[in-house]
Amino acid sequence: MVTLAISGYLVSRAIPRAPAAAPDLRISWIPIAESLGVMRLVRKQRAVRNAVLGISWFWFMGTALTAQLPNYAQLYLGGAENLYLLALALFSVGTGLGSLACEKLSARTVEIGLVPLGALGMTAFCIDLYFARPGEAAAAGLSVAQFVAQPGSWRIMIDLALVGVFAGFYVVPLFALIQSRTPKDELSRVIAGLNIQNAVFIVAAAVLGIVAQQVLGFSIPEVFLAVGVLTAIVTAIIFSIVPEFFMRFLSWLLTRLLYRVELHGIEANVPDEGPALLVCNHVSYMDALLIAGQVPRPIRFVMDHRIFSIPVLSWIFRTAKAIPIAGAREDPVLMQRAFDAIDQALADGELVAIFPEGALTRDGEIAPFRSGVEKILARRAVPVVPMALRGMWSSMWSRRDSRLGRLRLPRRFRARVELAAAPPLAAGAATAATLEATVRTLRGTQA
Repeated sequence: MVTLAISGYLVSRAIPRAPAAAPDLRISWIPIAESLGVMRLVRKQRAVRNAVLGISWFWFMGTALTAQLPNYAQLYLGGAENLYLLALALFSVGTGLGSLACEKLSARTVEIGLVPLGALGMTAFCIDLYFARPGEAAAAGLSVAQFVAQPGSWRIMIDLALVGVFAGFYVVPLFALIQSRTPKDELSRVIAGLNIQNAVFIVAAAVLGIVAQQVLGFSIPEVFLAVGVLTAIVTAIIFSIVPEFFMRFLSWLLTRLLYRVELHGIEANVPDEGPALLVCNHVSYMDALLIAGQVPRPIRFVMDHRIFSIPVLSWIFRTAKAIPIAGAREDPVLMQRAFDAIDQALADGELVAIFPEGALTRDGEIAPFRSGVEKILARRAVPVVPMALRGMWSSMWSRRDSRLGRLRLPRRFRARVELAAAPPLAAGAATAATLEATVRTLRGTQA
């Protein structure tokens, strides 16, 4: 252990030095007061607060499962002591593999859409652990090889591994969300508050496990079943409070089912915090959903009220707090309401995205940008990030073909598309003509 500790310290010296984000911060030596202070920071933002709650539930679930594994391996798997190590390794390695897979599935962005997928997987395989072996094993003292040869053993091993895999899908994006949404000068204290809450949940899991077995008479498989059901309830509560998690899951799922997306400059040019206006060419009915699925931060989209009202998609747009807009001749009241909502969103430090052409392209070419972007910037001077979609014209849901034609073209399913972003422009330099020229250059010749 001493050798490992020294090795860990030496390896950590290779981590790049990071300056103090709050060098003037004074820490109280009174632990209760300081703990209450950091917990107030945890609750400051709703999304961060619920991400912390979700991570703490991961530790609750992990403690409840791993605490039962020694007795579970002996009584219900019929194994010797080393079989417990196999069960623990399956869960632990599964969690590591799921965490590593997040990078591939999320395209190296903060993809909180994976959180509902992870929660569903943890719930399903925790519950299946109960049905895989509800009663005690007939055999005893089995080695690992003997256990593997037993009927039903593979189902149990797969359940243990996949609980870990989906736990990785669940917890890694939550950690990334906390880091991306918390101000840098508060991040270390928010993580401290997270650790305090984790400790409470770990102790609670241990105590409730004892109560469930010794007071309520639960068997170990019944504890697994209860953990699975409770995971479903807790995640449903979190997602109902912050529907952004489920909305991002739908965006992530739909865009990856329909498209193969390649990103250029998104991470470098879309600001991590603070207000900004995103402008992009408008090619298909899926543009907003695709952009929302690729940019880590929540975006308030300004869109034609008819697209906003499309069934199924309208729920996603409403959950994302999209802003419906109409032309001055069509509905001047709705248009003014939209401009007021845009200004308020930018004042609150949010990202707002608009399609300055005002309508979907009918020929694949970029139409002239309207002056609405200048009206927005006249009221609120914020950076403007030009963006361009490439390849969407030949994909599904553009106006290239009739509705029947779209359905007859399977080659357009899983189309290869690109989303590119240019460096932000200052508000004073971002005229409609300048932005149109920038977006045309960024898109190139590929519609």
